[in-house]
Amino acid sequence: MNQNLDKIQVHFQSENISIRLGHIASNLARIRTFCNCAYKEAVESVTDETICFIEWTAAEIEPEYAEELVNIQVQLARWRLTFNSIWSDDSKQRQMSEQCNIWSGRVLDMSGLLSESI
Repeated sequence: MNQNLDKIQVHFQSENISIRLGHIASNLARIRTFCNCAYKEAVESVTDETICFIEWTAAEIEPEYAEELVNIQVQLARWRLTFNSIWSDDSKQRQMSEQCNIWSGRVLDMSGLLSESI
């Protein structure tokens, strides 16, 4: 398991910052979708991955963006500790979904991917 995580980290960190932020935004959108589908295991898995992606990215970006990412990471970790109670409460699940949707858009804006020429 740890070896696999190391491989993921090496691959992830070989990408440029915009692409990494795009992956984080995509994961946050996936969390939102999985919350709406009530797919708890997928939410847990993607949340764990997103926490790692933020850890591997925040130190390499502008401080104000890094602070925002770390705040997202902290909230994801808090949710991770209370997943069972979130999962048994539709309104908490909906709040998590809505918050991830907001963050996804924000991180996608940070990435600059939408403003780049194709």
